[in-house]
Amino acid sequence: MSDAESETEEVPQKKSKLPLIIGLVLMLALGGGGFFAVYSGMVLGQGGEEHAEDEVHVEALPDIAFVPISPMVVSLGTEQSGRYLHFTAQLEVAKAYEPDMLLILPRVLDVLNGYLRAVEVRELEDPTALVRLRAQMLRRVQMVAGDGRVRDLLVTEFVIN
Repeated sequence: MSDAESETEEVPQKKSKLPLIIGLVLMLALGGGGFFAVYSGMVLGQGGEEHAEDEVHVEALPDIAFVPISPMVVSLGTEQSGRYLHFTAQLEVAKAYEPDMLLILPRVLDVLNGYLRAVEVRELEDPTALVRLRAQMLRRVQMVAGDGRVRDLLVTEFVIN
């Protein structure tokens, strides 16, 4: 009976992996082709290179200049605390007003230094405080410089240590 059972039990044949390999190759080829079609603009694109040249319109940069403010180190709190604010900024001005701003830069430094010393330490440590502080400093600088001379104050360094 053991011989009869072994004859009736057939050894299962291994399935071929060829369809799986062909499927993977076709999947990669179609995926790569689809990527190329979208990337090159054939599908979901602008329609061709001739339109891309017509659409490129670059506006001239505004007539501005940036006046750097000397780095400032402001002591925070009591003198025993040993904490300092390292502050650096630039003023965005119209090119015509750049010499004027260089002339009154010591006054700007004085106003910013006085304001930053008056601000409480807990307010400086607030992550959202920089937006408010920047607006306050810009307003003070605009008051010193006169209306229309300073367009913006760009804070480039604001480190408390």
